[in-house]
Amino acid sequence: MINTALLQALQHADSAFPSGSFAFSQGLEGSAAMIASGGGFDVKAFVRVQLHHRWLDADRVALVRAHRARRHLETIRALDEEVEFSTAASSMREGSRRNGQALLVAHDRLGSIEASRYRALVRGEGAHGHLAVMQGYLWGAAGMELDTAIAVSAYQCASSLCTAAVRLGLIGALKAQRLLGELLLELGDTPSGQIAADDPLTSFAPLAEIAVMNHGRAGQRLFSN
Repeated sequence: MINTALLQALQHADSAFPSGSFAFSQGLEGSAAMIASGGGFDVKAFVRVQLHHRWLDADRVALVRAHRARRHLETIRALDEEVEFSTAASSMREGSRRNGQALLVAHDRLGSIEASRYRALVRGEGAHGHLAVMQGYLWGAAGMELDTAIAVSAYQCASSLCTAAVRLGLIGALKAQRLLGELLLELGDTPSGQIAADDPLTSFAPLAEIAVMNHGRAGQRLFSN
């Protein structure tokens, strides 16, 4: 028998699934520009920080909490608000909202009742639609198991950053794949769902956030953040 759960995960992890994330580099472009004048830029070190100090302690926590609370719309909305207030850089907030809302629209147009309900809240400005919250909420509603949702989110985070590095000319496509494989193996030892309903969202990637803020004042650029 073909593993349909795996096929579903592959569909949602595919970069062809509309989410809008191609427009954002999470500070990679700005960081590379800042460091280039002082020497070589370490793409792997940057992506590792994003995975271990942003995705692991903030995005993953929000996803897990949203997945578990997916049948309680008000809890999801409160978590969405928590992500909004805990994200310091305005362009990072904007990127998270735009990606999450793109995912929300896609699921709505694919017939998800849960997506339609939450999209109504966003339209009425009663919610933001942050990406990690929407991933947990929508993937859970679609029947994706929690461990699988965490894995898909981790893959998308690492893959999108490696792809951004290729688009910026920082590394080649083959090096990006080698780097992606190494980073994903590192994440294999990460506890999956050992998160409580009241676990806080914590993130510490100050250099990337400084780069994002400077990036907003830059001239010509490839990514929005």
